[in-house]
Amino acid sequence: MKRWFSKWFGWVRVVAFIGLICGIIIRIGDPHLLAALRNTTFDFYHQSKPRDYTPLPVAILDIDDRSIEELGQWPWPRTLIAELVDKATADGVIAIAFDIVFAEPDRLSPAQIVDDNPALPAALAQEMLRLPDNDAILAKSFSRSRVILGQTSIRSFAGSRAEKRELADVQFALIGPDPKPYLLRFPDIVQNLPALEAVAAGRGMFNARPDADGVYRRVPLVMTVQDEIRLGLTPELLRVATGSEPFAVRTNEAGLEGVVLARQLVPTAHDGTVWPYLTPTLQQRYVSASDLISGRMPQGRLANHMVLVGTSAIGLEDFRATPLGVAMAGVEIHAQVLENIMEKSMLIRPNYTIAIELVTTVALCALVIIFAPLFGARALIFSSALLLTAFIGASYYLFYEHRILLDPSFPAVSTMASIILISTVNYLREERQKREIRGAFGQYVSRDLVEQLTQNQEKLTLGGESRQLTLLFSDVRGFTAIAEEYREDPEGLTRLMNQFLNILSNAIMYHKGTIDKFMGDAVMAFWNAPLDNEDHVRSACRAALRMIDDIKSYNTDRMQGVKKSNKKLADKEKAQRAVQTIHSLNIGIGINTGQCVVGNMGSDTRFDYTALGDPVNVASRLEGQSRYYGTPILLGQKTAYEIRGEFALLELDMIRVVGKEVPENIFALLGDETLFATPEYKALVDSNAAMLGAYRAQDWDLMETTLENVKTDLEAMGLKLDKYIELYATRLANLSANPPVPDWDGVFASTKK
Repeated sequence: MKRWFSKWFGWVRVVAFIGLICGIIIRIGDPHLLAALRNTTFDFYHQSKPRDYTPLPVAILDIDDRSIEELGQWPWPRTLIAELVDKATADGVIAIAFDIVFAEPDRLSPAQIVDDNPALPAALAQEMLRLPDNDAILAKSFSRSRVILGQTSIRSFAGSRAEKRELADVQFALIGPDPKPYLLRFPDIVQNLPALEAVAAGRGMFNARPDADGVYRRVPLVMTVQDEIRLGLTPELLRVATGSEPFAVRTNEAGLEGVVLARQLVPTAHDGTVWPYLTPTLQQRYVSASDLISGRMPQGRLANHMVLVGTSAIGLEDFRATPLGVAMAGVEIHAQVLENIMEKSMLIRPNYTIAIELVTTVALCALVIIFAPLFGARALIFSSALLLTAFIGASYYLFYEHRILLDPSFPAVSTMASIILISTVNYLREERQKREIRGAFGQYVSRDLVEQLTQNQEKLTLGGESRQLTLLFSDVRGFTAIAEEYREDPEGLTRLMNQFLNILSNAIMYHKGTIDKFMGDAVMAFWNAPLDNEDHVRSACRAALRMIDDIKSYNTDRMQGVKKSNKKLADKEKAQRAVQTIHSLNIGIGINTGQCVVGNMGSDTRFDYTALGDPVNVASRLEGQSRYYGTPILLGQKTAYEIRGEFALLELDMIRVVGKEVPENIFALLGDETLFATPEYKALVDSNAAMLGAYRAQDWDLMETTLENVKTDLEAMGLKLDKYIELYATRLANLSANPPVPDWDGVFASTKK
C-alpha cells in the first residue's frame, strides 16, 4: 500500500503539476517561440489547402515590369496616372484604390522643371509656366471618378513628427465600449498632396505589421492613426464602392467583434485584424497598366469592378512574405482580403479558441501525470499519441471545413513535455538497476549480452537455447618466436598483444559479432547470439577479411615505426639486425556454421555466456588446419555453401579432422565480391576444380598438369598459397609412387589439430 501511494503521489508528479501550471502561465504570456510554433502550424494548414479561387468583381491594375519597360521608369508623370484613371473610369470601374502615396509634387510638372533648370531661356520658361500643373491634371481626373487614396503611417513613435497634418473627418459609429485600447496604434501618417486628398472619394491605410518571422499573416481592417480611428485601404474601397455609408466598429469587453461595412458585419480579432485566406498568385486578377494605356486590354474588362492600383515590378520591391511560403505582391494581398470579405471566406480565430487550447492542454497533461503509473512506456506513449492525433485531427477538420484556426501545437508540446518528464524519471530509475547489472556481469560477458540482460533480467539464469551460429576462431602464427623476441620485455609483449587483440575485437564488433573469450593469443567469437542476425554468415566472413587487412596495416605501421627508431642509432649494422628481429603478426582463422547450444554456462556462482556443440569444435579444428594449407582464412562447407556465388572462395580439400568421422569439405576465403567478379579469379576456380577432379579420379598425369595451372593462376593474382601447392605436389609424388586402393574416396584424414 505504501509503495502504491508513493507511486501515485510521489514528488515527480508534484513537480509535473507545478510545471504544468508554469506552462499555462507562459502560454498566456505568448512568447515569440510559442507564437512561431503556432504560426508554423497554421502555415502548414494554409499551404495544404489554399483557398479555391472564385471570380469576383475585383481587379488589380498592375504597374508591372512590362509597363515600366514600355511607359518609362517609375515614378511616372502624374499626367500618365491621370490617363490611367480616365481610361479605367471610361471602361466602367466602380471605384479605384491606390496602393501608392502621392506625397510629393510631381517633379515632371512644367513649373517644377522651370524651378529645377534656371538656365532655361526666358521665353521657354514663360511658355512652360502657362502649361497646367501635372498634379492639378491628376486631381481633375480623380474628381471625375471615385478614387480611394492610400495612406501609410510612420511606424514608430521615434519617427513621429512634432507637427502633424490634420486628418480628414471620417464618419463612423461605435457599438459597444471604446475600441481604441485594443486597436493597433500608429503615431503619424504620410498623406497625399492636399489637392489630391480634397477630391478623393475615400482614404484608406495600407500599412500592416508582420509577425516576428517577417510573414504577413494578419491585416488590420481598422486601426488608430494619430489617435483617430481609420479603415484600411481594402475596407475603405468596399465602403466607397457600396455607397460611401459610414462604417461602424462593434466591440465587447474582450475587444473588437468586427466592423460593420456594406451593411454586413465583418468579424475581426480583438485587435481589429483579420486572417486572410489566400490563394496562390493568379494572373486572372491582374491587368497590366500598359495594356490599359495602349488599348490592348479588352473593352469592358474592368466594368463593374473594384480596382486596386499597385505594382508587381521586381525593382519596386512591394512583395510580402505570406503563409503560403512564397512572396506575394502587396496589392494582391489587398485584393484577396477584399475577396475574403465579399465571399465571407476569411480565416477565423475566435477568442474562445485560446480557452479550448488551454483546457485541452490541462486535460491531456493531467491524464499523463496521473495515469502514468498504470501504463508502461509504450502504452503511455501510444495512448497519448492517440489522444494528440485526435485533437490534431479535430484542429485540421475545423480548418478544412469551417476555416477555424485551433492551435494543436501547444497542447502537443505540453503533453510531450509531461511524457518526457515522467519517462525520464522512469529511465533514471531503470538505469540505476542496469548499472547494478553491468557492475555484476560487465567484467566477464560480452557487451551485447550485458545490454540484453539489462533489458531482460530473467535471463540471469543458467541454461541455454539452440541457435544456428557462425563461429570464428583465430590464433597467432609463430607466437613462440614473438614471445622469444620479448623475453626481456614482458610489458612490451603485453602491450603488443593488447594492441593486436584490440584490432581483432574492433573488426568482430564492427560486424556485429559477440566475442566469447580470449585464450592467450587466440580469440573465439560467434554471430547470431545473443542478438538475432539473419546475415550472420556474411557478417562473420566480412569480419575475418577485415581482421586480415587490419593486421597487415598494423604490421606495416609497426615496421615503419621501428625503421624510424633505427635511423637514430649510430651503428647501422645494429640497426639492420634490430629490423631483422621484428616479426610480423600473422593469424589463421577458422569459420564454421551450424546448430549450437548458446547461453549461460557454469556454476551457480560463476558462469559465462558461451556456445557449445560440434560446429564449435569443427571451427577450432579449421583454424588449426589453416596453417597447413597456407591460407589465412579456412571455411567449413556449410559456411562456404551459404556465401558461394558472392565471395571469392577456393575449394581446398575434403578432410576428416581429428575427433570426427564425417569428412568436411573445406574452402579458402580469398576475398569479397570485388575479387569474385574478376576474370582471374574465375580462371583460378576452373583450374583448381580441374586439379581436384584429377586428384580424386587418381589421374596423376592430369593432376600434375592442372596443378601447374593452379600455381600459374595464383601467381597471376598475386596470391601466396605456396603451402597449398606444396601440399598437393607432395601428395602427387606419394600417390604416384604408392597408388591408393581402387575405392579411395579422396578424403584426407588429418592427424594434426
